[in-house]
Amino acid sequence: MPASSAAADQALVLLRELGAAGVAHPGGTLVAHLQRVQGQLAVWGARPALQVAGLCHAFYGTDGFPTALLSPDSRAELAEVIGAEAEAIVYLYASCDRKATYPTLADADGAFRNRFTGRLHTPGPQLRRDFAELSAANELDLARVDSAFREKWKAELLALFSRFQHLLSRPAWSDCRTVLAAGVR
Repeated sequence: MPASSAAADQALVLLRELGAAGVAHPGGTLVAHLQRVQGQLAVWGARPALQVAGLCHAFYGTDGFPTALLSPDSRAELAEVIGAEAEAIVYLYASCDRKATYPTLADADGAFRNRFTGRLHTPGPQLRRDFAELSAANELDLARVDSAFREKWKAELLALFSRFQHLLSRPAWSDCRTVLAAGVR
């Protein structure tokens, strides 16, 4: 099921207006990466809001990619373009303090640390699944386009997604094993 074409089209316009086509990123540009993540989520059968969130997941920067196209203070602006549900996923993804959050994210009551505010909260089950699925799509894209990244991080990423397995769709988990398990003992 493809993402809402209107929201995705408007998001692409905004991405280009904010310079994402000129930001270098493994595999080309940031906009190319974002489109591949959106496409991967579509292949896995993600609902439209998650696909659009995949296209927009770096708007506020991330813990692993600090370049931000918009300030988190501009959430209403992005929500107007992509919808509140997709924007909430984007914000959750961007706000994740990975070091503090990854160890317990798979736990139903695991705390999520917001890197922008420092606050702890517990996302509901759907947001946890969305976060895990988007994380897998993002990291697998990097692993596919950058062999040095894959070799350096495949064992750690496979361990992470193994912990997240119950949060991932079957197609996402299958791709995690296919892309990351080769040569990992």
